[in-house]
Amino acid sequence: MTESKLLPVRLGKSELMVPPICLGTMTFGEQVSEADAHDIMDLSIERGVNFFDTAEIYSIPTAAATFGSTERIIGNWFAKNKGNRARITLASKVAGSARGMPWVRSGSGMTAQDIFNSCEGSLRRLQTDVIDLYQIHWPERHVPAFGAVYYDPKLETSTTSIHEQLEALGTLVKQGKIRYIGLSNETPYGVHEFVRLAQLHNLPEVVSVQNPYCLINRTVENALDETLHRLNVALLAYSPLGFGLLTGKYDLSGTVGSSAPKESRIAKFESVRKQRWGRQEALDVSRIYNQLALENGLTPTQMALAFCYTQWRVQSTIIGVTSTKQLEENLQAYGTTLSPEILAKIDHIRWIHRDPAV
Repeated sequence: MTESKLLPVRLGKSELMVPPICLGTMTFGEQVSEADAHDIMDLSIERGVNFFDTAEIYSIPTAAATFGSTERIIGNWFAKNKGNRARITLASKVAGSARGMPWVRSGSGMTAQDIFNSCEGSLRRLQTDVIDLYQIHWPERHVPAFGAVYYDPKLETSTTSIHEQLEALGTLVKQGKIRYIGLSNETPYGVHEFVRLAQLHNLPEVVSVQNPYCLINRTVENALDETLHRLNVALLAYSPLGFGLLTGKYDLSGTVGSSAPKESRIAKFESVRKQRWGRQEALDVSRIYNQLALENGLTPTQMALAFCYTQWRVQSTIIGVTSTKQLEENLQAYGTTLSPEILAKIDHIRWIHRDPAV
C-alpha cells in the first residue's frame, strides 16, 4: 500500500484534512511499550496515517498508575523529532464525568475549570502548544454507553450544563490551545443539543463524533447517522474490529475468556470481559461474520475493516494496534471492496442477531 491511496477527507465543517484511517493509541503504555509505540507511529506517518487519536485517561484499561501514559509517550515521540508534530493532526479527549476515577479529577461533574485543567495537562504531556481536535470522551450527563442499553432518567446525575461545557471549549479555542471540538460516545440528542447551543450562543460547533461502529455494533445506524449527515458532523468509527473479535483469533470453541489469545485485551483484563466486547453473544455473532469472510476468500480482518472503510457514514476509521505487523495488516485491507452479495449477507446476519456488542 502507498500513501497515495489514503486520499484526505475534510473532517465535518472544519478545515482539517485527515486520512480515512486514524491511528488509535489507547494501548500505548499498557500493552505496548514506549519503544514499540514509537515504531508504530513512525510506520504510520510513513504510510500516510498522520491522524492520531489519544485521551487523557489512556492507556486502557484506565488506572491511576497509567493515567496520561499514552499522551506522554506521544509527547516524547514529538520531542524526539521536532518535525513530527507539524506532520500530525492530533486529537485528544477530556474525560466526561470522572465518577469512580479520582485520579482524573474530584467531583462528579465536568466544570469549565475541570476542562481547562484537563486540557493543560494534555498539552503538557503531549509537549505541544495546541490540540487540533479536542473531544469530550463521554457525556457528562447519564447516557446509555459502554454496554448500557437503556436511558433511565432516574439515573441522571448531571451537574454541568452543555452550555457551560461549550463555553469552556470556546475559551480554549480563543486561547489557541485547541483548534476544533468533537464529541465521543454521544447520542443523537447530545449532538443536536451541542450544535443548537453553539449556534444560539455563537460558540464553536462540534465537527466530529467518535462512536463505536463495526459489524457487531451498528447502532450508529439507528438515527445517529441521519443526525451526523444533516448537521455535517463527521463520524470517527472506533473499534472496527470489535476489540479483536472480528479478526478470527477468538474463533476456537469455548467462551470469550477460554478462546482468547493470552496477550489479547479480553484475556488480560477482566474489566474488558465484563463489558460489551466480552459478551458471549458478541463472540458467537462475530464467528458468524468471520465465517462469511472466509467463505468469500477474505480474512475476517479484511471484511470487517472493508465494511467500515467503505461506509458513507464514516469519515475516518480508528484502528488500534499493538505491533507494526498489525498496523500493516490493517492498512493492507484498505482498498478492499465488498460485493453487493456479501453486503446483503452481512445485513441478513444483522437482521437476525442485531447488535450484540451494543
